[in-house]
Amino acid sequence: MARKNLLQGIKRPKGIDFEHIEDQQSYGRFIAYPFERGYGQTIGNSLRRVLLSSIQGYAVVAVRITDIKDDGHSHVISSEFEMIPHVVEDTPLFIQNLKMLQLRLPEEVEALTVAVTKQGESVFVAGDLAQDGIEVLNPELVLCTLAEHAHVEFEVQINLGRGYTPAEENAQGLSVVGALAVDSIFSPVQKVSISVEDHRVGQRADFDKLILDIKTNGVIRPSDALAEAAKIMKDHLSVFINFDESSVAEIEEIDEDEHLLRDYLDTPVEQLELSVRSSNCLKNADIRTLKDLVSRSEDEIAKTRNFGKKSLLEIKDKLREWDLSFGMTDFKTVKSRLRQGKTKGNEEK
Repeated sequence: MARKNLLQGIKRPKGIDFEHIEDQQSYGRFIAYPFERGYGQTIGNSLRRVLLSSIQGYAVVAVRITDIKDDGHSHVISSEFEMIPHVVEDTPLFIQNLKMLQLRLPEEVEALTVAVTKQGESVFVAGDLAQDGIEVLNPELVLCTLAEHAHVEFEVQINLGRGYTPAEENAQGLSVVGALAVDSIFSPVQKVSISVEDHRVGQRADFDKLILDIKTNGVIRPSDALAEAAKIMKDHLSVFINFDESSVAEIEEIDEDEHLLRDYLDTPVEQLELSVRSSNCLKNADIRTLKDLVSRSEDEIAKTRNFGKKSLLEIKDKLREWDLSFGMTDFKTVKSRLRQGKTKGNEEK
């Protein structure tokens, strides 16, 4: 049985900031904060590993190459070391080009075989595979170049998968007889880098800010890849939870709000950037924090020694900037703005 206040006092991000370059939809930078010290590195490393290893994508797993003779007979290329008649590129280079395809298929499709026939002097490009719902993101990629007397049929098997699969493993599940199995790189995520910086909340500067840079091949948006990685992590970790999460979740929101408010009200009055006269008056009245200040009424403050009307107006204006006022008892609005990171004292410094 978990304590109801299990997450009390633990800082967690309320959302993420997302940056992307307008002409590069395949790149995204994601910034999340605040994390307790150490959580940024732990979560960042875990997300990076899942992003690089476990996001699904489509890749060529095999290709059957048939050379059609002038007399109608045909010959199937039986080895990657066998040359394809009247094709400029050798077979290993052709297969290497197939690995560079960036493909997107309908969500319900897990495997598909596409046939393309080329005859005479021509170029077999990635865009020729754009059939049966296949979307090719790099259609101008040259797969091979055919000479004048060429007549070749290419049957390309495309599968859904994760990470990297060697040709030996792909060979066990071929749907095309006589096809050459190829190594497959399914992952649409090309690069992930993480960095962790210090982040300030109120008077504490020992929180983590996690920065994730994600580069994909364009088949999936970086934000979607990150969401899928987080879902995979969440589902794997959920098997360790042996209590009803709802019993914690309800009170955790309240506790977190109270924790944020306490930190906020513990801010020293020096952060208000008052004039020297007003600062000295507060110091003489032993008012050290925002909590000390808002717990007193305007009349109480006005009766403080050497406290003039000008100083009173100055402090009222400053408190208003911080969403506070004299004699304050209802902090619902402040809590809401703290959750959203919109209060003056919750700004990043």
